[in-house]
Amino acid sequence: MILSLLDIIENTGKTMTVPVRPAFTGVTVNGKTFPVTDASEAVFTITNTGKKVLSVEAEGVVTAVIPCDRCLKEVQVQIPWTIEQKLDCRLSDEDRQKALDEQSYLEGTNLDVDRMVYLEVLMNWPLKVLCKEDCKGICSQCGKDLNLGPCDCKSEPKDPRMAAISDIFSKYKEV
Repeated sequence: MILSLLDIIENTGKTMTVPVRPAFTGVTVNGKTFPVTDASEAVFTITNTGKKVLSVEAEGVVTAVIPCDRCLKEVQVQIPWTIEQKLDCRLSDEDRQKALDEQSYLEGTNLDVDRMVYLEVLMNWPLKVLCKEDCKGICSQCGKDLNLGPCDCKSEPKDPRMAAISDIFSKYKEV
């Protein structure tokens, strides 16, 4: 959704509230796109604080489908986002580039709300996703989901240098 900020830029002290439901259907992280199943409606409050500087505030939640890092089951993850930013509308697009300002969602007097929310979701993307806290993952040899039960694979040390230590543990293993 593109919002025109022309009216609010010209009126110091003016406030605009706009309900917005983000319209993107997926989030791309590290070259992989994850589907977005739900995005809560958020109310954007934009206030002209003077001298063509706007204050933007909003918060919401986006739900994405992300695979568990251990067993690869799909997990519905809620990603909360919050926006509290100042937009300097005095700067031209060229001036923003020179200042290394990364506000790619502001072009002239138009604000791309979806792009702004998308970037906030990326900033709040979870580093690790688990289907449950005690997820056991999958067997590295046969690929069986260990949450459903143990597999029949013999657990041998992967590194042959660890074989001696494995022998010591097997001798003193309690039955």
